[in-house]
Amino acid sequence: MSSRFDIIHKDAAGRIGRLATSHGVVETPTVMPVINPNLQTIKPSEMKDFGAEILITNSYIIFRKDELREKALKDGLHALLDYDGPIMTDSGSFQLSVYGEVEVTNEMIIDFQKKIGTDIGVPLDIPTPPDVPYEKAKEDMDITIQRLKEAKELVKGDMLLAGPVQGAIYKDLREECARELSEVGFDVYPFGAVVPLMESYRYADLVDVIASSKKGLDPTAPVHLFGAGHPMMFALAVALGCDLFDSAAYALYAKDRRYITSRGTYHVDDLKYLPCSCPVCMNHTAEELKKAHNCTELLARHNLYVTFEEVREVKQAIWEGNLLELVEQRCRSHPRMLEALKQMYTYSPWLEQCDPSSKSTLFYCGPESARRPEVLRFNKQLERLTIEGSVLIRAYPTKKDSDYDNVMIFKPPFGSYPQELAEIYPLNAEVVRTPDYESLETAYQNTIKLVELNPKATFTFLMNDRFDHPLVEKLAEFDNFTIVPPKNE
Repeated sequence: MSSRFDIIHKDAAGRIGRLATSHGVVETPTVMPVINPNLQTIKPSEMKDFGAEILITNSYIIFRKDELREKALKDGLHALLDYDGPIMTDSGSFQLSVYGEVEVTNEMIIDFQKKIGTDIGVPLDIPTPPDVPYEKAKEDMDITIQRLKEAKELVKGDMLLAGPVQGAIYKDLREECARELSEVGFDVYPFGAVVPLMESYRYADLVDVIASSKKGLDPTAPVHLFGAGHPMMFALAVALGCDLFDSAAYALYAKDRRYITSRGTYHVDDLKYLPCSCPVCMNHTAEELKKAHNCTELLARHNLYVTFEEVREVKQAIWEGNLLELVEQRCRSHPRMLEALKQMYTYSPWLEQCDPSSKSTLFYCGPESARRPEVLRFNKQLERLTIEGSVLIRAYPTKKDSDYDNVMIFKPPFGSYPQELAEIYPLNAEVVRTPDYESLETAYQNTIKLVELNPKATFTFLMNDRFDHPLVEKLAEFDNFTIVPPKNE
């Protein structure tokens, strides 16, 4: 069968989609819990109870262990794991990145994944570390592309084939790799070798990797962010267009006695209270959890509950059209995440092309909101606005609207717009009464553009004390623009 990915709903570059596999349809965005065939903290058969629709395991680990290999070849991967839903298998690329070599070839591991009945197979790509020289990253990328093309020729039948995008932290290489793989045509596009960026909190670099890779892909292609398992960054990655994640964090963190939340991670020994309502936290106090003989398993279960709770939170945000508000809230959980938020909005021109033009209500969450794609779109639409005659721009309600040919409202971060559009998205935004500097700067820049585009109009701006900004002086330089301080009416 061929891959079929239907996009159901969109917000920013994020989307709710449905990916068809041999063992069922998976709704995205979602997380694939990582299953270690040698050590299962939680049984695969239980994963659906947490909300999992698809699992991921490592075909190389299975291949190397005689007992696992023989059972997988005889009974199939799904029988081996006792799981009847879709399963993706990695190829050993992670082991290649850690140990420098593996005991299989690309052809061998693809053939093995086909024989054991995996739903989504991965070729043996080269996971290039972030900070290698450009020439090394290019060399590894070329090898990866060649291997993926070979794998494409080997795969016939039901197994879907992933095409990992490589290129280290070099944006041009990531985009080039994605574009070339997109021309070949794969079923899923993982973005590989990003774990070192996340481990070192280089989330701004991760934004560059995702955005540049996405630019090279068909926008309708499903994307998998390899190794991204902490719920703190799901909203950000989804807003940039990622659909699938895989998480070993639920088990690895539990082994280290760490307790995951959507805002970060606690060490369980530091907890006085359990800030969660999952079954584990409702049935144990913090002290009971610390002392439990099966603390590792209980923590893993809690971590999974929280992981899939955040997945549902992200989906609901997409459905309601307020994904970027959720992103801005989550990115304030850590300074490096805030850096990533700022970096994401450097891609607002690209996000604006992906973002639906109509939603419900925009909520202003802070200075970064002034750079949202909706604000950028408003700036572009000013060119369509032709105004002549006398214009009142009011920053506060007034009873003298009838004295003017046109009445406009001044609302940061947008600027000035006809009052007839006040209830139209995104101008119906909920904003703070005392704007921040960034919001005012964007609003005044847009108003300056409006005045420059309409030299035949005469503008009167009823100023509000809360809206003082250095750019007000720039507006005062226009011969057709008059600033009137506020008066009591």
